[in-house]
Amino acid sequence: MINIVSFQPDIPQNLGGLIRLTSCFGVKLSVIEPCGFPLGDKGLRRVSMDYFDKANITIFKSWQDFLLREANNGRKVLLTTKSEKYYNKFSFLPDDYLILGNESSGAPDYVHKDLNYNIKIPMRKNIRSLNLVSAASIVLSEALRQNNLLNYDSI
Repeated sequence: MINIVSFQPDIPQNLGGLIRLTSCFGVKLSVIEPCGFPLGDKGLRRVSMDYFDKANITIFKSWQDFLLREANNGRKVLLTTKSEKYYNKFSFLPDDYLILGNESSGAPDYVHKDLNYNIKIPMRKNIRSLNLVSAASIVLSEALRQNNLLNYDSI
């Protein structure tokens, strides 16, 4: 199953949007701490509204914890504006981990070195980046489409 990974999120509303996104598409969400806000059950429920109970969320205490527990599960694919490869030219697998850096600084070098691939969304020049949830939605939709994982039966 495709997994969205939020690396040390800074903005609780974006994490709430990712919870909603992953709930709607039936994919996993991994959250790597520390976060820029308190990450407790109560806070997660507040930002994710009524999607929390429908979500498949795993919390990791650190990047190393994530790597240790998920080392043999799927490719690690970072969404970054620093890539030269475009997401729409990338062949996704059904067990890929789509990793999102945090909103203020992206993913640090130590994350980049542990990845299998990095990809970006084509955008106009001189534009910094899309909202994190928007970027995740675009790439997730393509990954699901390529792997015939869009669930039309539930519509």
